[in-house]
Amino acid sequence: MLYFFLKFLHVIGAAVLLGTGAGIAFFMLLAHRTGDAATIAATARIVVIADFLFTATAVVAQPITGVLLVWNAGYSLGDDWIVASILLYVLTGAFWLPVVWMQMELRELAAAAAAQGTPLPERYHKIFRLWFAFGFPAFGAVITIFWLMITRPPEIW
Repeated sequence: MLYFFLKFLHVIGAAVLLGTGAGIAFFMLLAHRTGDAATIAATARIVVIADFLFTATAVVAQPITGVLLVWNAGYSLGDDWIVASILLYVLTGAFWLPVVWMQMELRELAAAAAAQGTPLPERYHKIFRLWFAFGFPAFGAVITIFWLMITRPPEIW
């Protein structure tokens, strides 16, 4: 029974990571496409809250439930698919942490432009392009982790 409870929590955490990440990307991209600083600022404000509330919670829960699942199911942390998953998780985090800062900066730049009635500054556009680019390796890593968790290939390297 403990195994299924841990697995349930782990799957929910994975779904939150993937779903929140995809949702945030979707809403930020659509807000950006409007070109309206007030819309971007309002969307980014909500996105930052969602990242801290949902993504950060799942980021903490995933390794805890993952390690407990490994121990409970009798796997080894040295199994190829687990090592690869952990490495990809670290890679995802390396892209996610700067993205959170970028979202906060995009929010502030858009809010300032909206308050002043000025166009979005070039710094906003540079950060947005970087934010957009960081999403691809992070999203690809998360999708690959899902594949590894489902297939549990015995050998990777």
